[in-house]
Amino acid sequence: MARRSSASPFPSLPVVAWQPGLPVHGSSTWVVVVGEEDGLPAAAKEAGGRLGVDLDRLLEVQRATGFTPSAGATAAYPLLTGEVTEVLLVGAGAGSAKELRHAGAAIARFGCGKDELTTVVAEGIDDAALQAFAEGVVLGSFSYTQKTVDAGKPAVGTVTLTDGTADTRQPVIDRGVVIGRTGWLARQLAIVPSNEKDPSWLAARATEVAAATGLEVTVWDEQKLAADGFGGILAVGQGSTRPPRLIRLDYVPKGATKKTPYVVLVGKGITYDTGGLSLKPRDGMVSMKRDMTGGGSVIATMSALRDLGANVRVTGLVCAAENMPSGTAYRPDDVIRHFGGRTTEVKNTDAEGRLVLADGLAYAVQELKPDVLVDIATLTGAIKVSLGAMLYGGMFATDDALADNLVDAGRVSGEELWRMPLPAEYEDLISTPIADSVNSSKGPGSITAALFLKAFTGDVPWAHLDLSSIAESPADRFEYSAGATGAGARLLSTWLASDTPTSGIL
Repeated sequence: MARRSSASPFPSLPVVAWQPGLPVHGSSTWVVVVGEEDGLPAAAKEAGGRLGVDLDRLLEVQRATGFTPSAGATAAYPLLTGEVTEVLLVGAGAGSAKELRHAGAAIARFGCGKDELTTVVAEGIDDAALQAFAEGVVLGSFSYTQKTVDAGKPAVGTVTLTDGTADTRQPVIDRGVVIGRTGWLARQLAIVPSNEKDPSWLAARATEVAAATGLEVTVWDEQKLAADGFGGILAVGQGSTRPPRLIRLDYVPKGATKKTPYVVLVGKGITYDTGGLSLKPRDGMVSMKRDMTGGGSVIATMSALRDLGANVRVTGLVCAAENMPSGTAYRPDDVIRHFGGRTTEVKNTDAEGRLVLADGLAYAVQELKPDVLVDIATLTGAIKVSLGAMLYGGMFATDDALADNLVDAGRVSGEELWRMPLPAEYEDLISTPIADSVNSSKGPGSITAALFLKAFTGDVPWAHLDLSSIAESPADRFEYSAGATGAGARLLSTWLASDTPTSGIL
């Protein structure tokens, strides 16, 4: 497994390198990527000659024994003589970027414990597919453990790619590695247990990331949160002995002017969620260490913007608190005053994510005045009822162009979104005579949560990403390992690093 060094907030990821032409020797394991329609890559004949293997015949035999070149399928063949000891056939399906990402992840899993893999891909593989392949290699290499025995094999050291031509494709690969790194970092932040991870720990990791990537960082402690009026963050965190934090990261691209578009991201950073006094059952609490996935994804996204050359100004806000029951915890029927003065009557202390996000959104609108505002959270279980698991994250938006841009980025990144409605008719479900709103209702849960947040966004084009539906993978599958997925980091990084992330909005 890769581990974070003391000198860097990032793990030591596998090296993914492009080799112009077939290497003279290469590694002891060669990988050949096979398409469903195109079959073996053009360089397979020369590669087979180098290896002393008829790859056409090998593929024929493997097909006869059940191998199909569907995305991520593998078949290994040992070699008894020569420096190369095995050949691995990996399916690439129809060769789409999504399928190449799956293939890259399969290669990474096969390569655990190996120093290097020499990988032959199709000649002329397009940039999107090659980038996705590199992302898959990084994501498929992920592991996390605190075991002291049988900790598992380390990630593959190097994956060398070639299509047999003299082309140079390293910049495309490097971009894929950076996007993959955001997914890895967000996943790692989400999977760290909460006896280690609290709001101050999350702030420390964000500070390390800022130092390593040229970001400005500001952290509000509990005293500054109180002085500045962040009542939602303070209320949710007041039941814990580990106080809340607001983390701000700022990225300014080289050559930025007053006309450079400005985006603010707001992430839910609940480092553990018991439900507070509205206590969750035991099974509902399991995995709540990853209830800061939105905040972790904001940190991971911010870490990549300079490497990706993003041409928009971006501020990332992480609203971090631990939601615990105690004698000091906030209660149902309490009234909270958020940043800027809007009030909320609490009806369920387990609807805490929207309370901290409300402060972040209000601060962004009133103090930062962005052109575009996006919040990201594992906000509701209701979105999983609507969309199921591991297919789509939910998206609510007040601007069609923003929604379209995010949907496109989701399709490219593999973290796909499904747009949900924001009907004003449901606003009555969160009304109360006591305050400006209540924080929960018996109505459609994900929609009323989004409507609650909408009231804090002013007239800024806004999107709300409720990613509970894609935040937890039930098994090792393609680029995901079982457990926290770090959902949203690749999506946001892909969107913000695109040529025109605010196209049609401004």
